[in-house]
Amino acid sequence: MKKEKLIIFDTTLRDGEQSPGASMTSDEKLRIAKALEKLKVDVIEAGFAVSSPGDFASVKSIAETIKDSTVCSLSRAIIADIESSAEALSGAYSGRIHTFIATSPIHMKYKLQMNPEQVLEQAIKAVRCARNLINDVEFSLEDASRSEFDFMCRIIEGVIDAGATTINIPDTVGYGFPQEYGDIIGRLIRNIPNSDKAIFSVHCHNDLGLAVSNSLAAVMQGARQIECTINGLGERAGNAALEEVVMAVKTRKDIFPVETCIETTHIAATSRLVSSITVFPVQPNKAIVGANACAHESGIHQDGVLKFRETYEIMSAQDIGLQTNKIVLGKLSGREAFVARLEELGTHFKNKDALNQAFSRFKDLADKKREIYDEDLQALVSDTQLDETNGDLITLESLEVLSKTGQPPFASLTLMHKGELYDSSSGGDGPVDASFKAIEKLAKSDTQLKLYSVNAITAGTDSLGEVTVRLEKGGRIVNGQGADTDIIVASVKAYLHALNLIQNPDRLHPQLDGV
Repeated sequence: MKKEKLIIFDTTLRDGEQSPGASMTSDEKLRIAKALEKLKVDVIEAGFAVSSPGDFASVKSIAETIKDSTVCSLSRAIIADIESSAEALSGAYSGRIHTFIATSPIHMKYKLQMNPEQVLEQAIKAVRCARNLINDVEFSLEDASRSEFDFMCRIIEGVIDAGATTINIPDTVGYGFPQEYGDIIGRLIRNIPNSDKAIFSVHCHNDLGLAVSNSLAAVMQGARQIECTINGLGERAGNAALEEVVMAVKTRKDIFPVETCIETTHIAATSRLVSSITVFPVQPNKAIVGANACAHESGIHQDGVLKFRETYEIMSAQDIGLQTNKIVLGKLSGREAFVARLEELGTHFKNKDALNQAFSRFKDLADKKREIYDEDLQALVSDTQLDETNGDLITLESLEVLSKTGQPPFASLTLMHKGELYDSSSGGDGPVDASFKAIEKLAKSDTQLKLYSVNAITAGTDSLGEVTVRLEKGGRIVNGQGADTDIIVASVKAYLHALNLIQNPDRLHPQLDGV
C-alpha cells in the first residue's frame, strides 16, 4: 500500500531567524535556502516580505533562485502585506503566500482588539486577495491550540471556500499536549464540510519540549504538512526540529502512514551550515545531529554495537550523512580539494579574494592541526565570512595574556580599526575577562555580555575551540563567533565579531520594522 506524502515546510529562514541574535544577511539566507533545496524540502518559508526592505530582498532573491522547492512568504491578514509577498514572489518557479490572523480569545481581545466576526471577515478577505495573486495560499490560525473549536471550524470553512489550499493549526505558544493536540486536528478534519479541499498543517513550538511529539501526533490524526526548522531554531524554546520529525517518520515506517521526500544524507551538513551561520551551537546530546547522537561510551553498548550495530542503534550515522565526518584534508591538500569539499558542504565563495582568504586560513590551521574535519572547515569559512560586507571592522592584530597561579590575569592586545593600530591592556578575573576588559577600554561599546559559551568542534587537544559571545545594546541582541586552537584567541575573535555586528546597520533584525 502506497503511503501518503508528508509535506516538509521549513521555516528556518523566517521563524528560526527570530531566535535572539540569529539574524542573517541575504547572502547567508540564500546559502541556507540552497542547502534546503538540496535536502529536498518541499516548502521554504523565506521570510516576511513586508517587514523590511532587507527581508523583501531576501525573499525575492531566494524565489528567483530556488527551482525544486516552493518558496513561501509570510503575511499578516492585511492587504499591504499580501501584495508585498506577491511582489517578492513574482519571479518564483513555485510560490506560496502564507497569511495568518490570531483566533484565540486572548489574542483577539488583547492583541487584535477585534471581535470574532471581524476576525472571520478579515481572514476571508485576506485569503481572497492572496488567491487572486497566486494559486498556492496557506492560512494560519495563530494560537490555534488556545482557540475555541467551533470558531476554528467556522473560520477554516470560510477560508477554504475563499481559496486557501493549506490550513495551518499552530501551537503558537507550545501549549498543546500530544493526545489533546492530535485530537483537535482529527476533529477539525472530520467536522469541517470542505476539509477535503485543503491540506492540514501543524506548526508547533517547543515551550514544553513537545513540539516534535505534538507534530507527529497530528500526523497520525490526518495532518499532512509539518512546519519545522533545522536544529529546532525559533522563537523562545524553538520549533519542531526538522531532523527529528523526518527521522522519526523514516525510522518508524511501521506506524506512520506517511513518508517524506527528504534526502536524509544531507541532514548533518545542513545542520552544521545553519549552526555556523546563526552562531547557535548544536548541543552535544541533541537528537539526530548532536555530537553524541551516534556515540557510544558504555562498554556494554560498544560491545553490542561491534557485534551487531542494531543492538543499540535505531538508525545509522550514514543515514543522516555523518560518513563525511572522516578526515578530509590536511596540510598537503591543494586548493581544488579544498574548494570541492566546501562545495559538497554547501559553501560557495562569492569571489576569488574570499576564496584566497579562506584557503590561507586553512593552510594556517593545517600547520597547527594535523587532521582537518568538516566541522573545522565550516568554522574556518564562517570565520572568513563573518561580515565581509562591513568594511569598518575591528580586528585582532596581536594578543598577549599572562595567567599564573597566585597572580591576577593580565591581557595586552593590539586592535586594528580603519587602518589604525590601537593598544590596550587590562587585568581581570580570568584571562578571558581580562581580554574583554582590554577591548572595552578602546571600544567603549556600552554593551552587556549576555552569553559566553565554549565548544570543542572536534575531538583532541588540538581541536578548534568555538566560542559564542552574545551582546545586547539598546534592546538589540547579536551573537558573535570565533574559532581558534587557542581558546583565548577564539574568545577575543568572538567578542570582536559581536561588536562588529552591533555597529553594522545591515545586520539589524529584518523583522523588527513594521511588524
